[in-house]
Amino acid sequence: KEPGYCPPMIYDFHGRRQLIIWHPESINALDPETGKVLWSEPFAVNQALSIPTPRKFGDHLFLTSFYNGARMLRVGPEKASVVWQSRKASERDTDTLHSIMPTPFLENGYIYGVCSYGQLRCLKADTGERIWSSLEATTPDGKEARWANAFLIKNGNRFFLSNEKGDLIIASLTPDGYKETSRAHL
Repeated sequence: KEPGYCPPMIYDFHGRRQLIIWHPESINALDPETGKVLWSEPFAVNQALSIPTPRKFGDHLFLTSFYNGARMLRVGPEKASVVWQSRKASERDTDTLHSIMPTPFLENGYIYGVCSYGQLRCLKADTGERIWSSLEATTPDGKEARWANAFLIKNGNRFFLSNEKGDLIIASLTPDGYKETSRAHL
């Protein structure tokens, strides 16, 4: 079985460029010029599913994995520390965001993303607290479905969501909830 890996990203933290590499055992930052390891934070994920791209949010880095859940790190020039993480390593009994493929979107202190059974969720970025959850964008019958997904693309004050059922959805995602504007089956 081939593992899934997130591509490396270069982010600037505190004026220092850091090459972020997330693999199934840890999250690492290297100096992109020299290859020197700046820091490494253990984060072992089941089935090697480190697929969604880590998202930078100020001096924080957000990661999410299908089986092991989410983790928010505070990143300094030469070290990282865990701010919060999922309390449950479960694909079914989730407390934050357990995404398998879609990369979440972070905006104005909130995280929007799709969880393990198709739940489109909004979390508070500073605590991981779940604000709301909806199945409207991912499942036609409103029932949870393992690996149900939708990819989120921000455009102006709205999102385009492309789900695996062939629907292209235009919606707003705010802390107040999911509000669909239109949908077309492609």
